[in-house]
Amino acid sequence: MSVCAERVAIFKAISEGSTKFEAIAVIGDTDKPCSPCGACRQVISEFGEEIFLIMVNLKGDVKIKKIGELLPEAFGKKDLL
Repeated sequence: MSVCAERVAIFKAISEGSTKFEAIAVIGDTDKPCSPCGACRQVISEFGEEIFLIMVNLKGDVKIKKIGELLPEAFGKKDLL
């Protein structure tokens, strides 16, 4: 599995001291607004189910959803003992 831009951006932000995210934007040359892969959805959800994903394509189509909508019932802090 490769490392996508979303995870690189998150891990870089963490290395710079950021720990909270309000929104993450994803853009791609796709027919529909570009959505993050499953691995990226999981990593994003680990920082909170209320993070907004701003998904865009090069045509200007935009879709905005909370990560909790794209990855319902994700494994997270609540699942750890």
